[in-house]
Amino acid sequence: MSLTLRTISREQHLAYIQTLPSASHCQVPAWADVKSEWRSENLGWFDDRTGQLVGAGLVLYRQLPKLKRYLAYLPEGPVINWYAPNLDEWLQPMLAHLKQQGAFSVKMGPPVVIRRWDAPAIKAGIQNPDVKRLRDVEATYIEPRAFEVSDRLRRMGWQQGEDGGAGFGDVQPRFVFQVPLANRSLDEVQKGFNQLWRRNIKKAEKAGVEVVQGGYQDLAEWQRLYEITAIRDKFRPRPLGYFQQMWQALNSEDPNRMRLYFARHNGVNLSAATMLVVGGHVWYSYGASDNIGREVRPSNAMQWRMLRDAYAMGATVYDLRGISDSLDETDHLFGLIQFKVGTGGEAAEYIGEWDFPLNKLLHKALDIYMSRR
Repeated sequence: MSLTLRTISREQHLAYIQTLPSASHCQVPAWADVKSEWRSENLGWFDDRTGQLVGAGLVLYRQLPKLKRYLAYLPEGPVINWYAPNLDEWLQPMLAHLKQQGAFSVKMGPPVVIRRWDAPAIKAGIQNPDVKRLRDVEATYIEPRAFEVSDRLRRMGWQQGEDGGAGFGDVQPRFVFQVPLANRSLDEVQKGFNQLWRRNIKKAEKAGVEVVQGGYQDLAEWQRLYEITAIRDKFRPRPLGYFQQMWQALNSEDPNRMRLYFARHNGVNLSAATMLVVGGHVWYSYGASDNIGREVRPSNAMQWRMLRDAYAMGATVYDLRGISDSLDETDHLFGLIQFKVGTGGEAAEYIGEWDFPLNKLLHKALDIYMSRR
């Protein structure tokens, strides 16, 4: 298949995404409005024989201080056939185009999963004192084609980004936790939960915890809980304006793209979460909780409601997003994987982010600058 790459309109890009089973929420056209401090461009790959659009990518450009040169970033993308034997014929025109646009370096996050570990395998790893990381546990499933993708990228001159295995911050998480929903009944999904999860869901029901959906007007209340969480977990919170912008941008593209949930007890909101939806893929995106009311298990009740709603929408996967690959109980991120493993889902490892230095000197300078921040 011979391909042509060119800039496409947002409408073309969205129409293409809507034909797919799913794509990352970082690759929908509206994500450019969420990341409004970056310049953006929508790219399309066309099959020369049929003239049909067969791939798309959202590129975000970040300008270097004082220079008309840019870092070009395709978060969790582009959305192309990653297993195509002629992968270079997809990526070479993209590099040529981005270079013309003034990019000195390209960063992308192929949405390609290389390994999966089911909940029993992770639990066994946690119980084994010799195991400190997820990578030390034998994978339940390995995607051999993903290794080929990595090999092809290396041969083309792409370099694997350093994520330190933590997978947090603004970069694409290397490790995520997902609950598969396709071809399973809700009963089967709930039976996959561990005893603690099932007990906590019952506890919340008994205590009268109710889970409700919120709207744009409730984002200030979301922010209150989120800032409590930030102080407790020692991270820098995003401002309220970010979530308001996210809500308006994503929901003007699709009224069901972003949702907000609250778990409340006796009229008091105890925990909250944002959910993102693209096709059959549903993400639990941001979570927040108060320091009070934990004994009524609001977070478990809220996740169970979100999972049921995702199921009712016909989702094939409920994605709890990033985890660390540390299985060490003394690690501060260990609680996160422990909470997520209780859903009986599986950990997935992506092939990570990849860089292509179009200008080696500027790329190196950026590396040094980023490492000092």
